[in-house]
Amino acid sequence: MITRRSGRICPARLTKIDDLTRPDHLYLDGADECFYFGDYCARQGFGYSPMNRLIYNFKKPMDRRGQPDWFYKEQAIESAAAAFSEALPQDFCDRAVFVAMPPSKARDDAGYDDRVFRLVQRLGALKPCNVHDLLRQEGSRDVAAHQGQRLNPDTLAGMLRVDALPGGAAPSIIGLFDDVLVTGASFKAAKAVLSASYPGVRVVGLYIARRVFPLVEENFVVIGEDV
Repeated sequence: MITRRSGRICPARLTKIDDLTRPDHLYLDGADECFYFGDYCARQGFGYSPMNRLIYNFKKPMDRRGQPDWFYKEQAIESAAAAFSEALPQDFCDRAVFVAMPPSKARDDAGYDDRVFRLVQRLGALKPCNVHDLLRQEGSRDVAAHQGQRLNPDTLAGMLRVDALPGGAAPSIIGLFDDVLVTGASFKAAKAVLSASYPGVRVVGLYIARRVFPLVEENFVVIGEDV
């Protein structure tokens, strides 16, 4: 059960995608390692749950910068970074390189939002870990969680590029951060290009939430238990 301590939303531990939850994410298979804090319920709005509020604030669009509600985006980034800092063991942090999934918009796009990279940067300020801006995307794409066309992993992989680590080091583990796990297409694409650059690397997906849908039976909605 998710508990809220001192205003915190995320639990103290991450949950691994397993045989029960994997079918909710089209492109994932048993070889993929992905972890998350809680469920973001699609189509249920901001007020549905504390996790929905966290994700809505985290994804607050860039045209809100400078407005009073921008504070809530900054607060969401801080909250997520603090949750990862608490949940990730120090020995994992010592061995891994932490990388942000590039956003859907290119850096020269007005909608470019580096929220995930800022989360990872903030995590690096909260506890010792190796943070690198390793992945970049060429061009913009539609946002998977909304109404745009959802690209498959092969197409997404063709848009991603891997920058070399300083000194040509080869990581043994890459912690790949993103906000919401939807189909798993972005994870599979990033895993493919990272594995091509660093053969044998272990790529671990780290998410604030995974997307779920409410279960509808007859004329009422059945809500599952919290993680």
